[in-house]
Amino acid sequence: MLTIIDKYILKRYLATFSVMLLLFIPIGIVIDVSEKVNKMIENKVPFAEIANYYFYFTIHFANFLFPIFLFLSIIWFTSKLANNTEIIAILSSGISFSRFLRPYIIGASIVSIGALIMGFFLAPKANDVYNNFRYTYLIGGGKEEMRDNSNVFRQISDDEFIYVSNFNMISKTAFNFSLEKFKGDQLDYKITANRIKWNPERKNYTLFGYTKRTVGDLNDIIERADKREAKFKFDLDDLTPTVYVAETLSYGDLIHFIDRERKRGNANINVYLTVLYKKYSVPVSAFILTIIAVAVSSMKRRGGMGTNLAIGILLAFAFVFFDKIFGVMAEKSSIPPILAVWIPNIVFGILAVYLLRNAKR
Repeated sequence: MLTIIDKYILKRYLATFSVMLLLFIPIGIVIDVSEKVNKMIENKVPFAEIANYYFYFTIHFANFLFPIFLFLSIIWFTSKLANNTEIIAILSSGISFSRFLRPYIIGASIVSIGALIMGFFLAPKANDVYNNFRYTYLIGGGKEEMRDNSNVFRQISDDEFIYVSNFNMISKTAFNFSLEKFKGDQLDYKITANRIKWNPERKNYTLFGYTKRTVGDLNDIIERADKREAKFKFDLDDLTPTVYVAETLSYGDLIHFIDRERKRGNANINVYLTVLYKKYSVPVSAFILTIIAVAVSSMKRRGGMGTNLAIGILLAFAFVFFDKIFGVMAEKSSIPPILAVWIPNIVFGILAVYLLRNAKR
């Protein structure tokens, strides 16, 4: 059962965090508008599109900077408690430091549940609107840059594989196309073409420089044609998903998408796994950052709140820096994504234990 002190600290915890969000989100919007207003005017973006973008921008922005907002809010109000000697009074009454932490842990639990719900359901939609707006109106290459269009290799069924060296989304044309069909471990036939184009009216493909090689027991059969139309079981648009597709999928859809892309042999699978693992690591970071913030700011210092805030800002940005660095390493290097994503939590978790032990003393 919560005591008066628990309710007092928990109320301050949640209220300060909420106020921090309400203060910084408008600042983020103003900065974003100032950077992009020229592009918006130049591209004549409808007002409804802009309003919709900034509605979801608030969710995207809050989700992105959640660790910093949480950390600074805890340091702010805990430093005020320390400066007003309220913490000394609480501990002098016989309450242990571990017991003093209980309302903070309850607050972290509430915030982490909120972060979990946001990461699973709200943030994907916000990321979809945010990124689609950027690539449609603000980035030079537009929709062409939304997709990973080079060296596309996919497994489209249990025994069929395709490859294209480059895909143009606007013209629905792929270059250096090949399709391989297997029977067990043996190649059945292979189709190649210099260029393949989707025909939306006829719902089929036109292959230029067509060659089909059927493997026989004794001799192979080779067919050639300068141009040939054919129907396949794949859509070129589906074979080149947007580069940020994993960020736009809810938890269930992301699991299904990763499973499908793993079977297709997608080279970007680590990018998708990184997004998945971060959905779990970010809520856990709420507990770690809460403990660090309390340990740092619960002591009364000569510099007052300014010193605590300076330390807090340094640690908060260090956490975000670690998170981004190891996120990139998870996507681009051979480090297992689950390890790279959790390294910041592990490092700062060890720091939290060390600071907590010193704070108790």
